[in-house]
Amino acid sequence: MTTPVLTPEERRNIESGSWFSKLSPALRHDIISRTIIRRYPDGIQIGTRGAPATDWVAVASGAVRASSVSMSGKQITLTYVEPGTWFGDISLFDGLPHTHDATTLGPTTLLIVRKHDFFDLLSRHAELSEALLRLNCRRLRLMFASFEDLNTRPLSARLAKQVLHLSRSYGISYGEEIRIGLQLAQEDLAQLVGASRQRVNQELKGFEREGAVRVEPTRLVVLSRDKLLAIAER
Repeated sequence: MTTPVLTPEERRNIESGSWFSKLSPALRHDIISRTIIRRYPDGIQIGTRGAPATDWVAVASGAVRASSVSMSGKQITLTYVEPGTWFGDISLFDGLPHTHDATTLGPTTLLIVRKHDFFDLLSRHAELSEALLRLNCRRLRLMFASFEDLNTRPLSARLAKQVLHLSRSYGISYGEEIRIGLQLAQEDLAQLVGASRQRVNQELKGFEREGAVRVEPTRLVVLSRDKLLAIAER
């Protein structure tokens, strides 16, 4: 059986990640040497809310949908984990179960570091503890920024910011257009910005009238980043 290896694009995604790229070469090499490469099709649940944590994970390609279930049994999207992002360390640190479900969105390649290897890396590299502390401080700041946006910004601004973020993470350029290569329903977008699908649909039609985006079935195409930025700053 052939051992999976990263494609050049997947390796670039990992090595250029905003957190990973700032680690020392020795630490980056040691982390990669401990990883197991796993490729999954769309819709595979790789983590379950309430289950014990066993792995530290990075997305090399594709996406992981973090979600929860409402009181009515409805699946609610919390965020999408993009290529180059590491996750799972919080539950390894505090020993508590996973806080949400994690499911692949589209074909997805993951790097997996087993729990015992994660703690061995921590014991060998003081740098890793400090780097993970900075990473979790950044996560906390982003969470507070999201709370602030939810309570102070109009829906149009929140939605424009979300579309810009998705275009940076999953955008594929075709001339001046940027096609978001993540298959999203408007219901998914609505959950990300804390609104109903109907209101998000209305806002997207407004974005189309302003020439900022084009809405296609399960796809969004950014026509003008400048116009989206202007909407986001209103």
